[in-house]
Amino acid sequence: MTKKLYYESAYIREWETRIIRKLEREDGIYLVMEGTAFYPHGGGQPCDLGWIDNIPVLDVVQEEGEILHKVERFPEKEEVSCRLNWERRFDHMQHHSGQHLLSATCREVCQAETLSFHLGEDYATIDIARPDLPQDKLMMLELKANDQIYLNRKVTNYFVSQEQAAVLPLVKQTKVTEDIRIVEIEDIEYNACGGTHVSATGEIGMIKLLRAEKQKGHVRIYFKCGYRALKEFNAGVEILGGLSARFNTGKEEILDRIAKWDQEQKQLQAELNAVKAENDAYLAGKLLAERQGSLINHAFVDKPLKDMQNLAAKLTEQADVIVFFLSNADNKVLLAQGGKIELACGAFFKQHLAEYRGKGGGSDKMAQAGFASSEDAEAFYHFAAQSLMALEK
Repeated sequence: MTKKLYYESAYIREWETRIIRKLEREDGIYLVMEGTAFYPHGGGQPCDLGWIDNIPVLDVVQEEGEILHKVERFPEKEEVSCRLNWERRFDHMQHHSGQHLLSATCREVCQAETLSFHLGEDYATIDIARPDLPQDKLMMLELKANDQIYLNRKVTNYFVSQEQAAVLPLVKQTKVTEDIRIVEIEDIEYNACGGTHVSATGEIGMIKLLRAEKQKGHVRIYFKCGYRALKEFNAGVEILGGLSARFNTGKEEILDRIAKWDQEQKQLQAELNAVKAENDAYLAGKLLAERQGSLINHAFVDKPLKDMQNLAAKLTEQADVIVFFLSNADNKVLLAQGGKIELACGAFFKQHLAEYRGKGGGSDKMAQAGFASSEDAEAFYHFAAQSLMALEK
């Protein structure tokens, strides 16, 4: 059985050991060593990564008491030097201890037990047994949790027997019957846990709650601890600074300035829509007057697809026509008809697009497609225009 050095100390970063078994499996190659500080997946905590004789460790799993290390290749020697990715390990320690502290604070502030914990690459989450969590409760929860960080409560871990565990005020009774590992936060809680933790709450750095959302009848709280929380704060400051410079105002007035800007944009958009509608009405009349037969085809220099759709709708409402447009701005085409003509727009595109490396589709009344190059778009436009003209004959 592998000696689990991470239980002796979560702060072991480098060590020497011996390989006792090598395994080759379909998903890769694995090593079993006499002793390891690489923590495997478990309890909501991801595994450690690092190096064995400078060979990257890709994954760490536990099977029947043995710790299996997935590596890129087998080391040349049996005696090996191991090194943790300490930044990753300490991040996990900060978040796992932070989760214990946050969950304990949830019981106090929200009268809610933690149902699950997940530590991801971007953020950590806990699900708590509450149907909702108002913003004021969330803010109080964050404040109270950080109060315990500033008090720098001692965090210890040790093994006890089933009898000893029975007299401890555990957060939740464990199913393990021997060598029960307890993580104790001084004057806060006793918790049966196999994860890696900091030695005092001050090392968590801070707990920043990001948001809370309803999840299957419970509340999921997203949070970051320590260096991740610091990076989150720095990213926010950078964004805030950029907005402050963009709107030429102090950070205290940014929200008011954005609200004013948003109102201005809505007014401008309304004015633009009115101008577009007037222009479409004029253009629709012009295209209808100049058409020969039922086909109206036109190539636009810079008209986006949405505007072509609006214009096509006006044309098909006013007359029984086929509308075929090309936008050179984004290499897109549009085909539409009012419903009285025997032409299935989507089917027509489906039949011919592949020959011109186009992608798209639609209904019988309207279809659109895009092309990787202007050459393909223009070639299809000319082909389709000729084909549609031939339908009238």
